[in-house]
Amino acid sequence: MSQSISLYNQLAKKKLFNKSINFDLRRIKLVLQKLNHPQKKLKNVINIIGSDGKYSLLTSLKYFIEANNQKTSAYISPSLKNIRERFWMGNNFLSYKEISNTIKIIEKQKVNLTIFEALTVIFILNAAKKNNDYNLIEAGALFAKDSTNLFDFPKIQIVVNINKQHLNFLKKKTLDEVIYQKVGFLSNFTNIYIGKQKNIVLKKIKKILKKNGSRIQYSNSWKLIKQNNNFFYKDSKIKIKLNTKYIHSKGLLENLCLAIKIALDLKIDKKILAKSIPKIKFEGRIDYITKGKLIKKIYKNEKLLIDGCHSETSAKNLSNYLRTLNLPVYGIWAMTKNKDPDRFIKQFKGIFKKIITIPIENESSSLSNKLLFKIAKKNNYISETSKNFEEAVKSITSKERKVICVFGSLYLCGNILNKN
Repeated sequence: MSQSISLYNQLAKKKLFNKSINFDLRRIKLVLQKLNHPQKKLKNVINIIGSDGKYSLLTSLKYFIEANNQKTSAYISPSLKNIRERFWMGNNFLSYKEISNTIKIIEKQKVNLTIFEALTVIFILNAAKKNNDYNLIEAGALFAKDSTNLFDFPKIQIVVNINKQHLNFLKKKTLDEVIYQKVGFLSNFTNIYIGKQKNIVLKKIKKILKKNGSRIQYSNSWKLIKQNNNFFYKDSKIKIKLNTKYIHSKGLLENLCLAIKIALDLKIDKKILAKSIPKIKFEGRIDYITKGKLIKKIYKNEKLLIDGCHSETSAKNLSNYLRTLNLPVYGIWAMTKNKDPDRFIKQFKGIFKKIITIPIENESSSLSNKLLFKIAKKNNYISETSKNFEEAVKSITSKERKVICVFGSLYLCGNILNKN
């Protein structure tokens, strides 16, 4: 973990790398030009774009492709536990040494980059050496001038759920502009898949894509159905049972279904998909911690659940799941700045017996526990503050059967997974 922090510091302290977010493809394209266009060596690029669900879609697709005896490289953002998780190279993650050596190569090009651009170049340079069958690449906040929008002829571009996030990066702070920034710059020479959307969002996406020359598949070509307490993927020809004990919510199951649809179109046999589904797990996404150090800090009749939801949409997804539980639920809540905590916490009305607000350890962009406490009180939650996660757990844990739900930030979830 200390190596991961030192590598982030190595990037943050370099004058060449800027911590601020600045959307402009000219810088990264100049570096790649100086490095002889390594991005052109990446086979079968799959861009994954949207507001919520990129990680669960990418992870599902990665499982399916690799179960089909093919190799993937994968780039995610953010990482949860450490910087290495951003860079999957087919058999393992990049080592700290490989990341450090690649940073030195980038520095020699003497081009000012944002940290996210530098991370993207680290992935591209190393993935270019691997010659893997597929390259799965998660976009950052938007897509128009995102540093992952570099490929002229991607194999597939996938748009998961789009909602009103990342407004702080836009001049026009509207849902229309978010949709345009994510969908208006998709390739005209690819296969586009659109995940489940609100009707209003779907109409706007269809309007933008009217003149796009790519083959476009909307989510009405498949369904998530429930029969006798079991969930299934279903399209006009195929039905597959979603045999999973790790994936709990409708939103996550819909992302799994979208990955199944794409995998089937990639000619992966449905038997391979069915065998893979029980193994798929999304860290930090409605994720029960069942072993490790933290379990020793609570009673056996308590469950510890973590979820990195931080938008109104992902909050609804978690709250809908929590409503299905026949147990009292206690919340430990933290969030970063540039989110909408008031609108976020409103989605959990009637769920939590109590909310403890905490700051996120070692995270400068964390909202204060006192501010979140005021927001929780304003929304009529029984609430209190704690200095940290350990203190919050200590104040909640008891012999009462319950779920302790830690939520509000992926950075918070990563912190807790590291403690475990």
